[in-house]
Amino acid sequence: MKLLLHTCCAPCSGAIVETLLKEGVRPTIYYCNPNIYPYEEYLKRKDECSRYAAECGLDMVDADYNHETWLQCVHGLEDEPERGLRCSACFRHRLLSSAQYALAHGFDTLATTLASSRWKDLSQVNAAGAWAVAQANEAAAAVQALVWWDRDWRKGGLQERRNQIIREKGFYNQLWCGCEFSIR
Repeated sequence: MKLLLHTCCAPCSGAIVETLLKEGVRPTIYYCNPNIYPYEEYLKRKDECSRYAAECGLDMVDADYNHETWLQCVHGLEDEPERGLRCSACFRHRLLSSAQYALAHGFDTLATTLASSRWKDLSQVNAAGAWAVAQANEAAAAVQALVWWDRDWRKGGLQERRNQIIREKGFYNQLWCGCEFSIR
């Protein structure tokens, strides 16, 4: 398996990356989070992901930060509640970028750390991931189709291990997804 792991933040990545490495899977981290605002917050989270990826000996790809394009993606959905239509549009936007990168660079599997957060709806994340992979496969007329890995990263003690890793590594741990609409 050649896995591209879309990563939202180091706290959500910790136990997932540790588990993957124990299972013999060396993911490449794909940091695509144009939803994070302000830019300083984006950099703080990206730096934590970079630090953890380096510590684990993993490659990390930093997608372009284009907050304006993301704002266009969620335009009209600003007042949606958490787990609402804005979140679905945001997940599709970020995971489509991830899927396109994965196909262009020879990955066969895509997953995300978004599914590990208790603040996110697992079925909503997986629906966005499956949609993004289908869109990318169709657009690329992929001979070897990219697969969406919808593993439940909250089970098997991973949630508890996630919290331990946050403390052990001293990760910056935010309490909102990062967009200006979720701060409220």
